[in-house]
Order: sequence, then C-alpha cells, then structure tokens
Amino acid sequence: MKKIVLLLAACAMAFALNAYPTINKVDKERAAKLVSQMTIDEKIDLISGKEDGFRTLAIPRLGIPSLRMADGPQGVRNINGKNIHSTFFPCGISAAASWNREAVHEMGAGIGSAAKAHGVQIMLGPGVNIYRSALCGRNFEYYGEDPYLASETAKNYILGMQEQGVMATIKHFALNQQEYDRHGVSSNADERTINEIYFATFRKAVEEAGVGAVMTSYNPINGVHAAENPWLVRENLRKWGFEGIVMTDWTSTYNSVDFIKGGVDLEMPKAYVATREKVRALLENGVVTEADLDEKCQEILQAFSAFGFLDADLSADPSAEDAALSQKRAYELALEGPVLLKNEDNILPLKPGKKNLIALMGPNANIMPCGGGSGYVQPEDGKGVTLYEGLKALGKNYPVEFLGGPNPEVLKKASVVIVAIGFDKLTETEGRDRVYGLDRLHNEAVEAAVKYNKNVIVVANSGGEFDITPWADQVKAIILDWYPGQEGGNALAALLTGKVAPSGRLPFTFWGKLGKNPAQKWYKSAQLHPSGNRDRYPFTEYGEGIFLGYRGAEHFGVKPLYPFGYGLTYTTFDYSGLKVVPAADGFDVTFTVTNKGGVSAKEVAQVYVSPVKPSVIRPVRELKGYDKKLVAKGKSVEYTIHLGPEAFSYYDVATHAWKVDKGEYKIQVGSSAEDIRLEASVTK
Repeated sequence: MKKIVLLLAACAMAFALNAYPTINKVDKERAAKLVSQMTIDEKIDLISGKEDGFRTLAIPRLGIPSLRMADGPQGVRNINGKNIHSTFFPCGISAAASWNREAVHEMGAGIGSAAKAHGVQIMLGPGVNIYRSALCGRNFEYYGEDPYLASETAKNYILGMQEQGVMATIKHFALNQQEYDRHGVSSNADERTINEIYFATFRKAVEEAGVGAVMTSYNPINGVHAAENPWLVRENLRKWGFEGIVMTDWTSTYNSVDFIKGGVDLEMPKAYVATREKVRALLENGVVTEADLDEKCQEILQAFSAFGFLDADLSADPSAEDAALSQKRAYELALEGPVLLKNEDNILPLKPGKKNLIALMGPNANIMPCGGGSGYVQPEDGKGVTLYEGLKALGKNYPVEFLGGPNPEVLKKASVVIVAIGFDKLTETEGRDRVYGLDRLHNEAVEAAVKYNKNVIVVANSGGEFDITPWADQVKAIILDWYPGQEGGNALAALLTGKVAPSGRLPFTFWGKLGKNPAQKWYKSAQLHPSGNRDRYPFTEYGEGIFLGYRGAEHFGVKPLYPFGYGLTYTTFDYSGLKVVPAADGFDVTFTVTNKGGVSAKEVAQVYVSPVKPSVIRPVRELKGYDKKLVAKGKSVEYTIHLGPEAFSYYDVATHAWKVDKGEYKIQVGSSAEDIRLEASVTK
C-alpha cells in the first residue's frame, strides 16, 4: 500500500509538471525559427527591458509581445512601476513558518490569479534567500534558515502560481543575505557551503517545480557580480537543466562584455550596458558575436512559448481572480503562520465573557503592518483587517477597548492587555539592513502595560528575530505574527480566542541575543568600520560554512532561546511507534502522533537525519522531511514521511558532486531541532 501511495504521489508530481505551464515544456524549434528571422537591432532590443521599467520589448512584426512583470512575493504590488491595490497575502517568512505545503500552494495560486486579473505575465517572486542574520532588511520576504524547508515552500508556491499560467521568478540568485551595500559587498563562500545551503532552494525550483525565470542578485559572489558571473549561471544553473529566462535584478549590470558573455539573458529594468550603440560596437570589433545574442533570445523566447505567451491574449482579465477565494486563501495561510513562543499560565486562549475586558494598545494595534520595498503590498480597498478590527468583530463576548496610549484606569481593570508592536515598511525594507532592537516607543508600550497589569500578551510583527530581552520575562505570552496580510486581524483574533489553535513553527533559530548567532561575527552591516569610518566592506566571509542556524547550535556549543522548528499550541502531543522501512529509493518513516489534551490542533512533525560516523565533517542533524496534520483532541494520527537519497547526501568538493557515504544513520523524529521524541537507526 505504501508503495502504491508513493507511486501515486510521483504520478501526481509528473502530472503537475505536464498539465500546466512550466519551463520543462519548452518549444525550442519555434524559438529558434523566430530568432533566425530577427534583425541585429531586434535581438539587442529583446535582451533588455522597456523604458517604463516592468516590461519586455515587443517585436510586433514577428508576433513577439511585450510581457508585463510585477513585484512581488506576497501580492501584485505594481503595474508599470506604479503601486496598485491587490490581494495582500502573508509574507514569505510567515508562509515558511506555516510548514504547510498546501496553504503555500494556494498562496501561489492566489497571487497568480491576481496577476492574470491585472494583466501580468511574470511575477517577480518568490524570494528565497536563506536567513543568515536577523539584521537583513528583506528576511520578511524569504523562507528562513533551512534549505529543505525553504525548498519545499518555494516549490509549492511556484507550482501554485504557474498552474494559473503566470511565470514565477525565483530570486535572488545567489548568496544575497544582506541589504547593506548590496551592490558592493562580495559574498565569499566555499563550494560545499554554497551547494548545501545557498543553492538548494533554487535547484529544487528548477528540477521539481519547473520555474520559468531566475533573477540574479546584486552582490558579487567570490568577487564576481552575479549578473555577470558565468560560474553561477553557466556552470551551475544551466547544468541543472534550467532552460528558462535568467534576468538581472534592477540596475545590477556593470559591464557590457561581462553581461553578454556571463550567461544572463535579460537586463532589467532597461538597457544600461546592452544598448544598441554599445552592443553594435562590440559586435563590429569582434568582442562579442551574434551567436551570443542568439543564445539569449533563444532562451527568452522558448520560455515565452512554454507559457503560451506567444499566442495568448495578454490583456488584463478581472474575471481571472475570484475575490472571495483569494480572501479565503489569505485567511487560511494567516492562520497557519503565527508562532506562539510563550504562554505562561495558559493565559491563551482568551476567556470569553462580557466582564473580561481586553485592553489593546501599541503602535501596530490598528494598522496592517508590512515590510517595505518591492515586497510591500496594498490590499484592495476595504479588504484589510487590523488586529483591533479583528477583535472587535468577535462580538460582545470579547469586549475590547483600544488605547491610543497608556491609560492606567483601563489597564488596571482589564483582564488582559494585548500590546501590538514590531517593525513596518520603514524599518524593515529593501535596500538597507535593520537594527536588532525595536524602536523605543514599542518597548515603552510593553513596559507601560506590565506596570499596570500582570496579564500582558505581546503580538509582534517582524521578518525575523529581534531583541525581546527588555520585557520577555515580564509578559505572559508572546506571538510572532510576522506580516500576516489583509486577513491578519481576523486570523489572529481566531488564534487568540482558541477558535483555531496556533500551529506555526519557527523557520529559523531564535538565538535571544544577536551575538549568540555564530554567523553574526562574519556578517557585515552598517556598523562602524574598524577604521572608525563608515567605509564600505569589500566582502563578507561565510565563515560559519555549512553550520548555519540550528546546524551551528550544537557544532559551536550555543544554546538558543527558541530552537528551529519550535512553536507552542493549546494542547500537547505524544509521539510513538516509530518504524523505518526500506521503500523505493530510500526509507519510509512512519510514526504516530497522539493529541493528549482537550483541544484539536495541528502538529508539525519533523524528521531529521544524523550521520553516525561521517567521512567528512557534517551537522549533528539536518531536517530532511516534515508533515503537518490536524490531530483531533484525544485522537491519534499516523504520519509517513519518505526519505530519498538526497536525505543522506552531502556535497563532495573533490568530485564536485553529491555523495552518500555508506554506514549508519540515525533517523530522528521530533517537534523541533532540539525536541527529538523518537529515534531509529538505518544502514546505507
């Protein structure tokens, strides 16, 4: 039976990649015929964007259309560079914190349908750069520290989007872990670290999701800018079998010859180094050849053809998006992502009753927070719900009073005080890194609440870890609500009151102090340069290597405040009955999870692989499988997670390939990287 299930799953994946537009269905002959009919100037035009910034150039005489692109990873931000209103989904870090493949798939489908409604053919997402430091200004767009979790999240987002006939663009390729001086600081890392940690998500997007486009990053990699880096594009991305479009990030080209020879197809947002004048001069001098242009045009046009863009009506189609379905998708994902870090004395869920006054305060209590830059989205008019509005909608059984500031009379009589704090589009954004601590007004709001009431609940909006030490020990509960999108207020109200039990889990290690993160000593930010001046750093070393996040906790002997995969809910789970049996190309890991409490809830069961005597240095354990299931109160549910060869492999720098050592491996099952409940051994 298990083999049949695996076969059906494989068939379903094959169907998904063949039933919908993906780059795995390229029409090379049609593209080649079009290229053969193009003039030199038309070829030069096709490899750069149009002046308005978010479109490709059309070649009308050959029926090649202008395609429209739009930011970003959590909704359609703009049309032709101008912000619009669109369905506002939870941010990327929230999607990863959901550990829910189906909900993320629906997010991709929802954004894809919104794109079609607005006449957008290429969405500039997902963003998947690995979380290395809490300071990165764009962590909120991304999928956390673990390459397996990030890969699964990205794959399902891409499949959902491309099923709608909209091309996804995975970004930023590669090693773009900071926003500080992102054009200048070179990311210097070794080959094994790059492949095991930083390439993994991009590779799965290519091989398993058929992503249509890849966007390169701003930064140099080992000294060579990503948009002009043949090792990155030709020696890696193309050798994974990628046949789609490789585009630059906006204004990230620097040299005409390096761009043309480097392997990237499309310069965005317009021609800077690939203008007609510059490219024609290089052709005339023999520095570049027409074949170099043909290669780029071929890859662009075969991607257009694979997605049907050469034949379809590309105008906006408002009927493509079901507004009610988009709202439902946004709400359901907003339920899945929030992580309950602390729940002292079981203060949550909130107790109903007309006398149980909820005092609500804090800078983020009555806004819809979102990170800034290209990840920012404005919801459709009238569709966004703040936390205050979500609580008010609960009715008389949950009386709530919103405080513009500390009000000692109200705070003293309230049964609980909810303080909403965190970052926003100005403090966590593209183009610059953020600080570790919150703005003074946010911390002061919490401190004022605990001064007058012992039952304080903190709700925080953030793309990653931040300093909670000023008040963490004084509050009863802490919820990381990320940037939850337009339905965030309703979803959080449901979680706070127990209508739905929290089920989000941390997609990164919450160290508790910035300096406890082993990668932080290598991370370059806008701190004072050792010279005493704010000089630019020429490079940042990835000196922690493969020991990033939870992989480094045990390796470096650092105890985090909250481990990777951690999250509380309103019940407890027992694990039992572990069986690991050979199946297909690896092993099936089967076990039972029992809900021991009185509340139905979802449990994220995590499977880690631990080599016993590795031939090379390896992490103590690595996440290689997970599943999230609803377990009714008092009931048990069986989980089965398959581990293929990739679950046991490491990147061998001697052969430049993946390798599986023979020997013993421990299969560990638990609810976080530090909470291992079951263990068994297998031999490869």
